[in-house]
Amino acid sequence: MITKRTLLAGAATVGALSAFGFQGANAQTVDVLKIFVPAAPGGGWDQTARSMEVAMRGAKLIGGAQITNVPGAGGAVGLPQFINQWKGQGNSLMMAGMVMVGSLIANKSPLSLSQVTPIARLTGEFQALVVPAGSPFKTVKDFTDALKADPTKVPVAGGSAGGSDHILLGMIAKAVGVPAPKVSYVAFSGGGPAIAALLGSQVAAGISGYGEFGEQVKAGKLRVLAISADKRQLGIDAPTLKEAGVDVELFNWRGVFAPPGVTPAQRKEMVDLVSKMAASPEWLEICKKQDWTPITMVGDDYAKFLEAETTRIRDILKDLGLA
Repeated sequence: MITKRTLLAGAATVGALSAFGFQGANAQTVDVLKIFVPAAPGGGWDQTARSMEVAMRGAKLIGGAQITNVPGAGGAVGLPQFINQWKGQGNSLMMAGMVMVGSLIANKSPLSLSQVTPIARLTGEFQALVVPAGSPFKTVKDFTDALKADPTKVPVAGGSAGGSDHILLGMIAKAVGVPAPKVSYVAFSGGGPAIAALLGSQVAAGISGYGEFGEQVKAGKLRVLAISADKRQLGIDAPTLKEAGVDVELFNWRGVFAPPGVTPAQRKEMVDLVSKMAASPEWLEICKKQDWTPITMVGDDYAKFLEAETTRIRDILKDLGLA
């Protein structure tokens, strides 16, 4: 399995090679690919960027890669730098995703992803709605019935306010007729504190990517009521939200963007590069090992998706009183 340490070591090796003008035995589409990650090293966006590097090198699509991390505010700190300082750099990509869309809206940023160049959506991670093993909620209906009776008595743990966990709770509430601003959402800075609150029965339920809860679920300490995927997932004994009667589906997606000011030819080159990577055995193997769902969408289709997704997230955040 590719570990964080492996990815970081691989990145360091390639950085050193490319600094000396490394040229592989086979011709690469891009000699040195620059990837801008508006988040700290080690997080989901950073892992995805470094996985892209590993896959592209393995598929001989690039000679090397340089990764730049600029963390802060769900991408709102890094985006201005990418727009202003990386403009027109055709060999560059920025990693981003649904979290950035929500962060920019919630932080009332004057900037948006419409100011960069959509290249491709890559992966999605479905969310899981879980409860402590001893919870009286045995089904999604039990949970939503309690939510409808009094949402203030159903505190739900998750990540930062306005993030994908919070958005999913707002979508569930709206789908069952509960005013989203009335939900009791308890934001935590990481998965560890949220799990501790669940295990201590300080909250009624929790929402996050399934990977955050998987170990505790397997240990019998947490129970999955439903997942936000489009279909049941192998190895997870739980229905989808839609299957359980709540018309909601959500993938915490990640994708890449070129800077503003690239030419049509440069844009096409990046679309072709990422498309080849997304279809490569190297990338598909990484996705399998990392439990990422490939949901590839490129070019104009991705741009249209982004426009619709931004509208959807803005409406949800407005319902939650965060936009």
